[in-house]
Parts: sequence; structure tokens; C-alpha cells
Amino acid sequence: MSVKSLVINPGSTSTKIGVFEDETLLFDETLRHSTEEIAKYSNIADQKDFRKDIILSVLKEKNFDINSLGMVVGRGGMLKPIPGGTYEVTDALVNDLKIGVQGQHASNLGGILAKEIGDSIGVPSFIVDPTVVDELCDEARYSGVPELPRISVFHALNQKAVARRYAKEAGKAYEDLNLIVVHMGGGVSVGAHTGGRVVDVFNALDGDGAFSPERAGGVPSGALIKMCFSGKYSEAEVYKKIVGNGGFNAYVGTNDMRDVDKLVNDGDAKAKAVRDAFIFQVAKDMGSMATVLKGKVDRIVVTGGIAYDKEVVAGLKERAEWIAPFTVYPGEDELLALVQGGLRVLNKEEEAKVY
Repeated sequence: MSVKSLVINPGSTSTKIGVFEDETLLFDETLRHSTEEIAKYSNIADQKDFRKDIILSVLKEKNFDINSLGMVVGRGGMLKPIPGGTYEVTDALVNDLKIGVQGQHASNLGGILAKEIGDSIGVPSFIVDPTVVDELCDEARYSGVPELPRISVFHALNQKAVARRYAKEAGKAYEDLNLIVVHMGGGVSVGAHTGGRVVDVFNALDGDGAFSPERAGGVPSGALIKMCFSGKYSEAEVYKKIVGNGGFNAYVGTNDMRDVDKLVNDGDAKAKAVRDAFIFQVAKDMGSMATVLKGKVDRIVVTGGIAYDKEVVAGLKERAEWIAPFTVYPGEDELLALVQGGLRVLNKEEEAKVY
């Protein structure tokens, strides 16, 4: 029997929703919210009723009967570090999303909205592979400074989804493969997957690995300390240099790889140097993860928006295809990844985890 699902993916100024029958998308909508509308609310959790009313109104306009739903799935938010998987949305999980135990982010609303709508019609609600998925091996946590352990913050939803997709297409179990998964979008994360776990990954947000379109990645720590205490910048200004204004933004004034490619094609030597350096750094991250997997790598899986860029992918292959063959899945389909996580539980392919 088929299952209809509502999937909710909140962003800072939009809410993406999708209605699926099994894995087939029936329709999706991106609901835009103006800065003025969002500014009315003092914190993220207070936006819940505002966003819920818009979602329900759109479903009504589509003449979709919410009572036909078999589950509601929301994007996971900034919870405590947890292993990957599909989690039933419980009161404890909702409470931590409301208070933002690892920070306030619009994605925190995903589980809150899923549970409220699911409970109203008597169906289960889930979140799947939030960014705080933490499956690091013990060795990966050491940074050299005990007060500053390495932490796991990455594109867990898409990384896990494409890893499972490759495993299915290869006719193997995800748990039986050693994979290096490379997500390249606004941020970059490169992870080592083995035994169905991401045992090491470069923090995609604020401090590890390659620079990206808008993040600095790993920077020289001594120079960063001097910048912090130079008196020229506030804490917020320094952080913005690392997250938001770093990477391509800092070097060439754009966070869009298509703009960078246009500059390169127009003969801009600086843009070409920056793109080459980006490829160089991502390939270095891939080499690092190959050592984590002791050189036994079944596949390198490349995904994210920049995976559409043939020049970048070709450059990565030139530097790293000796490690393992490449499979490229351009873009990311978060709505599908979310519904697949819920279906694995309903179809009894895995048990829902408890937060």
C-alpha cells in the first residue's frame, strides 16, 4: 500500500514543502517569507504558527486532504550530537529544537512543524540525518588543543542520501562499502563513510578543510589569533570573514561558481587561480579521507551544486581518481532524502531512533 507524505524543509526566509506518494513527488512549493514578516518574531520557535498556517493554506489551495497523509517528515535542526538515521519526533526532541541546544537555526522548525501537523491527524512525524550527525571515530576528535575538540557539522542529509543511492545502484549494502563523499555547495564537506557511519568529516561550517564559495575552511591559526586581537575587528566581523564572506566571496566577490567560471572564461587570471586552489584543497581533503579508510576506498561520490561544474569535477578526477573511481550526483534533493528516511522506517527497513 502506498504512503503519502508531507515533507517540510524550513530555511531562513522560505519554507520548502513537498507532498510525495512513496518516492514520487506529487507537488512541491517554496513558500517565501519577507524579512519584515520574519522580523516580527523574537526567536525561531515563535515562527511556528506563522509557518504552519501558510503550509496548511497552500495544501488547502491544492485541494490536498491532509488526512490522507501517512507521515510528516521535517528537516532536522541544531540538536545535540546524534548518530545518523531517522528519528521519531518526541517531546524531548521538540524541546531541544525550541531552545536550540547547539544554536538557533530555521531548520529547528522542521521537527517542530512535523510533529504538530502529524499529531493533529494522528500520523507519525520524523526528522532525518540533521547537520549535527556525529559518528566520528575517537581519533578524529583530537585537534591538538583539549579545549577545542574537532566536531561533526556537515551536510549529513545529502551525504548519507547519495551514499545509500550509490550502494543501491551498485547492488550492495551501504554498511558494506568504504566511500569518500564530497559535498560541494555554499559549504564543502568531505567525509569518510565505512560500516554505514561517517567516521571522519571536515567541519563544513566554521573551521575545517577546503575553502568554499562563502566559507574560509581551515585557516592559519596563529595569524587568525593575531587578527582577532589586532583591534581592527569585532568578534562578529572576524566570524563573518570565516563564515559568509570567506572563500570565493573574499577572493573574487561572488559565491556563485557559475560567475567564477565566467570570469575564468573571460581570461581573469585571479579567478582561475582561485578555482584551481579550490580544486587543489578539495582533492587534499579527499586524500586525507583515503588515509582514514586505510586506502581501501570503493568509490568517491561527488555531490552538491558545484558537482554540475564539469571543469571542477575534471580537476578533482585528475588529482584524485587514483584513489578510487568517481560517481557524480549533481545537486541535492533534500525533500526526497527526507521522505526516503521516513519510508525506511515505515517499510521496516530500519527502526526509528529515539532522541
